[in-house]
Amino acid sequence: MTKVLTDARSIRIKGRSFLAVMLSPDLPLDDWLARLDDLAARSAGFFLGRPIVLDVTDLQIDRSQLKDLIAELTQRNVSVMGIEGGRPSILGPGMPPALKGGRPVSDFELPKAEPIIDLQTKQSASEARPALQSIVIRQPVRSGQSVIFPEGDVTIVGSVASGSEIIAGGSVHVYGTLRGRAMAGSVGNASARIFCRKLEAELVAIDGVYKTAEDMASNLRGQPVQLWLEGDTIMAEKLI
Repeated sequence: MTKVLTDARSIRIKGRSFLAVMLSPDLPLDDWLARLDDLAARSAGFFLGRPIVLDVTDLQIDRSQLKDLIAELTQRNVSVMGIEGGRPSILGPGMPPALKGGRPVSDFELPKAEPIIDLQTKQSASEARPALQSIVIRQPVRSGQSVIFPEGDVTIVGSVASGSEIIAGGSVHVYGTLRGRAMAGSVGNASARIFCRKLEAELVAIDGVYKTAEDMASNLRGQPVQLWLEGDTIMAEKLI
């Protein structure tokens, strides 16, 4: 029996690009996973809701090891959307699809910070927090770039382009136009703030509370602004 389609309505297909995080594991995998756990501990929620691509181009592993690696990442709430560089022999049913042709973007090399614990305090070692530090990026942040510094404040001497992001454990200072995404207090710092000379942000967040461009007051667009957190609400005002 032939089925005749009489619905003349078209199917809408849209193109849209997303900024994905590329993870490139190295051997031994146990050591790499331990370093990943350390990053997740210092920047809570960093992988939550993010598209993740697993780059195994230079990784000499078999299909069983790849499946185990994906399972380990899944247990850490890291959802792999695709695999790049995988040989056909190590890919199989139930795995994320093979990807190719991704456009690489440059990253910033940020200094590593060691936790500083005051042994004279009355806090136990498990309660002590690392001392907040700061970094200064003396150049604009281009589209596709990410600046990630969970140890403290991030200062950008320039603008932050659309499609880029700043993630800081402390406050974010932008001495230019903020067009991308700025996330302050990423390690649970509700007192962190966001400052910018010109607000055109796609998204801002403080301690996991988010506000998109559509939710921002129109009279703040294009203005010098500071943002802070009161309870579960991001507050904003013009800078004088």
